[in-house]
Amino acid sequence: MNKSLSLPIFAVCLCLFFTACIQDTNFDQAEDIALTPVVELDLIYFNLRADQFFDTINSSPILTVRDTTEIKFLDDSSLQESLKRAEFYFKFTNSIPRTFQVDFQFLSETNDTTYVTGTSVAEGTLAAPIITEFIENVEGDDILQITQANKVVVSVTIPSSDENLEGTLNLKSKTTYFLEY
Repeated sequence: MNKSLSLPIFAVCLCLFFTACIQDTNFDQAEDIALTPVVELDLIYFNLRADQFFDTINSSPILTVRDTTEIKFLDDSSLQESLKRAEFYFKFTNSIPRTFQVDFQFLSETNDTTYVTGTSVAEGTLAAPIITEFIENVEGDDILQITQANKVVVSVTIPSSDENLEGTLNLKSKTTYFLEY
């Protein structure tokens, strides 16, 4: 390398070294750092046909249909301690000309009820399905009950049914977990 070129480069580097901003680092602040991940997961989905609310063999209505879904995500102890809030989002599309009551019962491994919520679903038609959205925010003391659950039972209740009833009731849902480590 040429000596005439290296002297100006050295001078510039020396100037930058003595004029650069240096701030004291406080390593005690590292304890104040909190990681706050947000996790979104699908929860429950179904597509119930109107004929599922009528027993053709016995010619009688079936007014409540139930289904159970395991929720294994909450069985991790570090997650249970870090969970600050959960938001459950339910989107129903109803083309059955009936309203519905939909209840969600969260159960522990021993089938003890830990949390309950529910909503009404508006009546729709085949020509004009109705969308009903429901959001349940769980935080504070209720978070402990949610973390004790390992399954959720969905009960869909119709006020009346007959063999000529047509349409579908569709549910798509997700859960957003707000964590803090």
